[in-house]
Amino acid sequence: MNQNTIASIIPQDFDDSSRVWIYQSTRPFNEQQELEINEQLLQFTSQWNAHGAPVKGWGKLLFGRFVVLIADETQEKVSGCSTDSSVRIIKSIERQYDCNLFDRLSITFLVKDKAEVLPMNQVQYALDKGYIQAHTLLFNNLVSSKKEMLDQWLQPLQESWLAPRLQFSTPTNS
Repeated sequence: MNQNTIASIIPQDFDDSSRVWIYQSTRPFNEQQELEINEQLLQFTSQWNAHGAPVKGWGKLLFGRFVVLIADETQEKVSGCSTDSSVRIIKSIERQYDCNLFDRLSITFLVKDKAEVLPMNQVQYALDKGYIQAHTLLFNNLVSSKKEMLDQWLQPLQESWLAPRLQFSTPTNS
């Protein structure tokens, strides 16, 4: 899966300004769990409301690790109550599958077409040892719109928000 694949998965009929929430799991989900989670997200988004009006929403588990919710606010804005309801479904998934979807201290990279998670404090070590490189794709879960997700969700580590905190050098062999 790459940036083009992501573009083909995300609904084309959602405005570029649609709001995006990305929740990264501390562990991967298996195929059965992915099917169950996607069914729950479909049920949630088909009933998602803001002040009684339907929210044009979409949700899916991507890369077996990221719960993604999108709300197209061109018709109906997502309010505090409707945001709370989305957080409830995320917390429900956490309880059901014994995972953490609110961990912001782990960073996920695309390594050999697989989402690999590293604790934030081990990224420099992984870079120094050559496990990841400057061009390794990082999942930027800080994106907040459909356009940002399409353009910036997967980005080379050296171009990411994390780059200024790292020292890029030639990997050592030890």
